[in-house]
Amino acid sequence: DGVALLDSANTILWANDCLKNWLDNREPSGANFYQAFGCPEILGPDFCPFHTALATGESSTSNLRSAENKYYHVHCVPFYNGDNPTENLIVTVRDVTSETLQQQKMAAIHKAGVALADLTAEEVFQMAVEDRIELLKANILHYTKDLLNFDVVEIRVLGQETGELVPLLSVGIDEVAAKRKLFARPQGQGVTGFVAATGKSYLCEDTAEDPLFIEGCLGAKSSLTVPLIQHDKVIGTFNVESPEPRAFTENDLQFLEIFSRDVANALNTLELLVAQQANTAQASVEAIHREVAMPVDAILNDAVHVMEAYIGHDPSVLERLQRILRNARDIKQLIHKVGQRMTPAEAVPACAQIESRPGLKNRRVLVVDDDASVRIAAHNLLDRFACVVETAHDGDEASYMIRNAGCDPCYDVVICSIKLPDITGYDLYMRLRELDETVPLILMTGFGYDPGHTIVKARQAGLPSNSILYKPFRLDQLLETVEGTIEGVGKVQQA
Repeated sequence: DGVALLDSANTILWANDCLKNWLDNREPSGANFYQAFGCPEILGPDFCPFHTALATGESSTSNLRSAENKYYHVHCVPFYNGDNPTENLIVTVRDVTSETLQQQKMAAIHKAGVALADLTAEEVFQMAVEDRIELLKANILHYTKDLLNFDVVEIRVLGQETGELVPLLSVGIDEVAAKRKLFARPQGQGVTGFVAATGKSYLCEDTAEDPLFIEGCLGAKSSLTVPLIQHDKVIGTFNVESPEPRAFTENDLQFLEIFSRDVANALNTLELLVAQQANTAQASVEAIHREVAMPVDAILNDAVHVMEAYIGHDPSVLERLQRILRNARDIKQLIHKVGQRMTPAEAVPACAQIESRPGLKNRRVLVVDDDASVRIAAHNLLDRFACVVETAHDGDEASYMIRNAGCDPCYDVVICSIKLPDITGYDLYMRLRELDETVPLILMTGFGYDPGHTIVKARQAGLPSNSILYKPFRLDQLLETVEGTIEGVGKVQQA
């Protein structure tokens, strides 16, 4: 440390060799302390440390910044002659340039990291997902070059299901290397794969002597790779390379680790925004689908009623009615397709994705019940699994819907209440058997309530024993029964 003895006017009475060395070996005696240091900026915490020490008889501290951007920590105490205070001060000075600049850089890195994905509400509303990702990439590159002084950069994002490290951005990396498939494995996948697999940072001081290294930048002689970690889980890697051996220090490692934490947070924020957008879109599509389902069914019901009345009459009217049926059915299919585009599977978190039921996809289901709540529940439960659900109020309407379905098979499953306003479920079953020997019918009833013995009669007529549902619907039971009935019909047809 530098040491000096000052009088009450801040004049240097004596200085040690260390202090003289900082002053270019000039003899400072007789000079004002601040002038000897080139009138530095006083940064505090005490902006008059010498005056404070003399006035209070206590020590005081402050920090100075010189014109050459050097930082000094000053500590002063009053000089006592025995028990009597004097008008002199003993001042110790420490060069804290290195520590201060490092702290400033760390603070700047953190500030830059916070700004990476700092979007206003207006920007979030106006920017597409791809635009937000491009903005994040541009910000990362800007701060990586200007603040960290790294020119060769590669960031990869870890696919949690596949273990593949997918390139997010690269600058200065060879094109072949940038497109190279890498996986989170400790061996055979380079330093990047090792870091992703272990979650530990890796400083490669000389690529020629490191068996883990796989060349990314042509002629790279050293590299620094850190994991991107979010919620104690590796979500990617941040790699920088240099054409010089031993180009990176432990300080560089520390700076990159700090910046990478903010990069991981920014990526997580973007992922949350994408998931929220997908959730909102999914909820909107489901709400639209739910609201149009019953009105579309009403159009279908009215159209088939009119078609039944016009059979044998004007063919042009029947053709127009068939067009109405097709267009009405297309409405729900178009809504479903739009929903798939708005909420792609990769945008929806795994925990929020609907269970895959491939056996139900595009299966046509007719639900027959005079209770509107049952028809609505069937739509709400089956539509989400990509079933094409239509409904009817009574037996006659169901017969009309089946005869005018316009496809073969007309419906993959017919779910019918045991008691309808005009006929029983057994009666409808017998009607349908006249149309097709392998009628895919499921009867539904309240728990144990079957005064007309409809279920018994239907079973005696050939209805499978597992083709029974109980109201109100339980989702698992509904799905299993519908799937089982479809599979049973398929086996019969194959036989």
